[in-house]
Amino acid sequence: MTKRDLVLIIDDDPDYVAAITALLEGTGYQVRAAFTGAEGLRLATALQPDLVLLDVVMTERTEGLTVLKRMRAVPALAHTPVVIVSSIYTEMPVFQVSPDAGWVPADLFLPKPVDPARLLAEAARLIAARKG
Repeated sequence: MTKRDLVLIIDDDPDYVAAITALLEGTGYQVRAAFTGAEGLRLATALQPDLVLLDVVMTERTEGLTVLKRMRAVPALAHTPVVIVSSIYTEMPVFQVSPDAGWVPADLFLPKPVDPARLLAEAARLIAARKG
């Protein structure tokens, strides 16, 4: 039996989490979810997922960015691929951050609503790149 890649979703929207969980599990991923940044950081540390899908605006306006910064400070999570999936791009179009900007150490930024095909393609790409 082969190990299924584990994706951790950190997002406070239960409907979004349910939809993305169904999408990912339907294509063979194992999925865990956290609905707060603190819970997400705890699960990421304990589970060491293959990929993290992270919202920005949760209980606090920049909670996801704080979680990401803290994840990058944990050696076991420093190189875990993180995709920020947030509606901040549709609600605030001037808020455009590129992974190349350097100040937000995410691997990719995707707007909500997320394109399912793109999410699956990027998840596969990022996990494969990490496994090298």
